Amino acid sequence: MDITNDDLLKIENQLCFPIYVASKEIIRIYKPYLKKLNLTYTQYIVMLVLWEEDNISVKDIGEKLYLDSGTLTPVLKKLEKMNLVERKRSKEDERVLIIALTEKGKDLKERAFEIPTKAFCKTGLTEEDALLLKAKLDELVKNLINN
Repeated sequence: MDITNDDLLKIENQLCFPIYVASKEIIRIYKPYLKKLNLTYTQYIVMLVLWEEDNISVKDIGEKLYLDSGTLTPVLKKLEKMNLVERKRSKEDERVLIIALTEKGKDLKERAFEIPTKAFCKTGLTEEDALLLKAKLDELVKNLINN
């Protein structure tokens, strides 16, 4: 098949476009569930990291989520204002800011368990297809980060 220059610029031939739309739509699916927890999607993924590993540095959260401190700091301040996390200085190095869950933040985890399953059900994917897609997206992210 011959691809012309005009074909290169067609929206249906762009890899970025279906990834963009899928991301936007998945976040839209999460919104009503997260609204019940009073969280935005970005706040939710920060909480996921903290539920997995409490008392973690801002730098480590940023690395796990591919977010810079300029994006992360306002999210963390809002979560602190909501009494879900507390920010404290590391005892070993005062330059390092540690984020810890409060009791309210820990308790919120129980209410969040249903979200991934409910959101997944709306994708229309089989479990096998979802696992394959996730593996391919993980590979894509790794390739993009390493370039």
